Amino acid sequence: MTRPPALDAVVVGAGPNGLTAAVTLARSGLAVRVYEAAETVGGGARTEELTLPGFRHDVCSAVHPLGAGSPALRALPLAEHGLRWIEAPVELAHPLDDLPAAVLTRSVDDTAHSLGIDDRRYRALVKPFLGRWQDLSVDALRPIAASLPHHPLLLARFGLRGLAPAAALIAVMRGRQARALLAGLAAHAIAPLSARATGGVATLFAAAGHDVGWPFPEGGSQAIADALAAYLRSLGAEVVTGHPVRSLAELPDARAYLLDVSPWRVGDIAAGRLPERYLARLRRWPHGPGVFKMDFALAAPVPWRDDRCRQAGTVHLGGSAAEIGNALAAATHGRAPEVPFLIVTQPSLFDPTRAPEGRHTLWAYGHVPTGWEGDLSDAIERQIERFAPGFRDLVLARVALGPAQLEARNANDVGGDIAGGAFSGYRAFFRPVLSLNPYATPNRAIFLCSAATPPGPGVHGMCGYHAARTALHRVFRGAPALP
Repeated sequence: MTRPPALDAVVVGAGPNGLTAAVTLARSGLAVRVYEAAETVGGGARTEELTLPGFRHDVCSAVHPLGAGSPALRALPLAEHGLRWIEAPVELAHPLDDLPAAVLTRSVDDTAHSLGIDDRRYRALVKPFLGRWQDLSVDALRPIAASLPHHPLLLARFGLRGLAPAAALIAVMRGRQARALLAGLAAHAIAPLSARATGGVATLFAAAGHDVGWPFPEGGSQAIADALAAYLRSLGAEVVTGHPVRSLAELPDARAYLLDVSPWRVGDIAAGRLPERYLARLRRWPHGPGVFKMDFALAAPVPWRDDRCRQAGTVHLGGSAAEIGNALAAATHGRAPEVPFLIVTQPSLFDPTRAPEGRHTLWAYGHVPTGWEGDLSDAIERQIERFAPGFRDLVLARVALGPAQLEARNANDVGGDIAGGAFSGYRAFFRPVLSLNPYATPNRAIFLCSAATPPGPGVHGMCGYHAARTALHRVFRGAPALP
């Protein structure tokens, strides 16, 4: 008689997607174990003292509109396990050289007013989605072809904006403030503004800002992963850290294996269990641009020229929409931008646990070509100084992490690509292979659940949730195919 598997499911990788997948399976009563190569859980949601003792910096992701608004995470009792969201008075500020900053706040009136002559145009852009984040997120953060949408008319309205390139939305606006704000929102896709589906990124982040905010966790992004792991353990599952997985042959027998790893690593881990033709398709999945990240320990808050930036949790530094477009195009086409677009967060203004009393942290990154080996540090600091004269005088310590250093910290960030591959056009929806259900593989026991699967990058856990639902349906017959 064949001995039954030791476990129902094994998850490889304890990032937010892997942990959410494990939680989804464990909530169905299955025996689950997670293996993580690093000594702590988190993946792209880790927090460490990178600069000086007492200064806690997010190693990768820092601010989480999609995390706070994630249907999967919102359904879990993570507050009971230590997760507390902090929201700044201004969700996002985008300063310009010679105009007041454009801002994104919970208030549509405040946001639209900051955009001057584009007040009405911005309201028209976001009006269909106001107060409907729960409905929008269920359909927007799912595999587009796997099942019928829950709210087809709302999704159709989103699709009119979402399938367009951000450049098309920007062209409708007349003023520089609105154009810059939309360009900065779209830049989170790490793709040229002319790429299709980048309009959807801009619209989704704007809608999230009004309905769920752009918050960050008290204590840093590590708190999200820690809360997921704590809840998972309370369900009876195991989390094993400090255990790199080189092959499924090393793992206990299980009925299902879920891989929260990049597509380029699947072949090594699942060697002999997946057909070469399928693995070749995964290896052909293109990388997106890399990032160059800097963390600063500061003696005082950043001396922003525009006061609205001093109230913001996140600040976009890129100047005009044209400048942002140039920076993104350069990184996408193999050149480091001379003037980078920066995403900046300053959590210590609102969370005293992040730095010693009276001191502050600053997190910033710009886009560079995949695997770029240069140093963007000076360009990043010049860009901050441009909008905050005197910034450099406040720096107590700094740490720069280029593509190679980011990959060394997280093997999934190949070449500094933190998005799990290119994210534009059809690759925003069909990832990492063209398939109605991209979580399933030719082996009925092996599933993909990393950010390379829909809905893509971000600390929202939805990739893991949908992959686990697929496994429940195909292996355990415990759930509909997809919600």
